[in-house]
Amino acid sequence: MKMTTKFARTSMLAAPLALAAGMASAGGMAEPVAEPAPAPVAVAPAPVMMGNDWTGFYAGGQLGYGQLDPDATTDPSEPDGAIYGVHAGYNYDLGSIVLGGEVDFDLTNIEVDTPAAEVDSVARLKAKLGYDAGQFMPYVTAGVAQVQTTDGLDGDTDGSFAGLGLSYMMSDSLILGGEVLQHQFEDVADSGVDIDATTLSLRASFKF
Repeated sequence: MKMTTKFARTSMLAAPLALAAGMASAGGMAEPVAEPAPAPVAVAPAPVMMGNDWTGFYAGGQLGYGQLDPDATTDPSEPDGAIYGVHAGYNYDLGSIVLGGEVDFDLTNIEVDTPAAEVDSVARLKAKLGYDAGQFMPYVTAGVAQVQTTDGLDGDTDGSFAGLGLSYMMSDSLILGGEVLQHQFEDVADSGVDIDATTLSLRASFKF
């Protein structure tokens, strides 16, 4: 009887303790666990393309001004006049460097008084080296030229030239620009006369 009473008392004491432990355990499992926020991921900026693609064929026309600088045996007044013509070429864009080749042909109305002669046309074969600066392309150019003269200096004369130019890509298909060239022709039409000529032209080209 005593053992029964003692067991009953022990059970009565143990029950509240077990209940309290269970409640504490349940409360601990229910508590939310705060997870750390994810670290921000650095995103690399998109690369900025500085240049344009100048690669391709182009053709167009030019209009400008030419002035002769003859030697002492010819007209000392440095004859000048309008020039106008057509051109065609191809550019190859290597990244920052642009290589190109071009042919162009100009008609002129320049007349020389001493000796009496006319400059009818100038044809050129050009090599070009440019820098891709986005929409702009400054370049140097050089090559061979042939001038056709009539009257007192009648014939075709080969020579050379060099100069500077600037092209502006107004759109994917339209290029505007300007060019300054210095020419040298020796013994024009087998006359013993040497002539230097400077031309300045504005150009418009369609890119294909």
